[in-house]
Amino acid sequence: MAYQVYKKDQDISYSFGVYPTIELLHHKVNTVRKILLHSKGMNNTGVDLILDLCNKKGIAYEVNDKLIYKLTKKENCYAVGIFEKYNSLLMQGENHIILVNPSDMGNLGSIIRTMVGFGVTNLGIIKPAADVFDPKVIRGSMGAVFKINICEYEDIYEYRARYNNNLYSFMLNSNRTLHSAVANPHENYTLVFGNESSGLDESYHELSTSLIIPHSSDIDSLNLSVAVGIAIYHFSRVEHALEMSL
Repeated sequence: MAYQVYKKDQDISYSFGVYPTIELLHHKVNTVRKILLHSKGMNNTGVDLILDLCNKKGIAYEVNDKLIYKLTKKENCYAVGIFEKYNSLLMQGENHIILVNPSDMGNLGSIIRTMVGFGVTNLGIIKPAADVFDPKVIRGSMGAVFKINICEYEDIYEYRARYNNNLYSFMLNSNRTLHSAVANPHENYTLVFGNESSGLDESYHELSTSLIIPHSSDIDSLNLSVAVGIAIYHFSRVEHALEMSL
């Protein structure tokens, strides 16, 4: 098969780099079609691990410097994983993150990595949105994308029809601060964030408990990935404190 530079309408995508490719082999090996390796990386410790995983799991690999450069346009990429795109449902009985129309691929990758760091492994995305399988997102997440469940929805109502988590929406015009929010350790929550430029519309005040992350007037808003990180940290910390007190 002649592999081409990534396009959103393809049924395959790529993990660029040694570490994301290792994560792909550890967590989504059933989707892998082939591993490409660069001749300059054959003495690399990470590449050695990739070779070991390929041999143990029966995954085809080849050394192909020319194809790696064609796909990545980088001289120093030592590994590329070629995998089939997949669908995964969010888990019932767990906490979720919902991103409404996220447009920045860098933010999306950083958010996924932060989620995994705090043990939240379910991400819902309201369309239209940045392509979660774009290699830029995969690289930005450092392969953490392969550790989470991701599902796209047409709107928030489609999501609400399937899950009854307590919704907390982050909005600049909320009169309730994040500090006042206390997660019940016996109930699951979903943290909802809007588009980088437009945020969430007014309907989310009615659909959820709206919250604001206080910050100085010297900026108009926080970066989306920073806001998600602060919110996940707060909820996980409060949740842990409550569990310890019971």
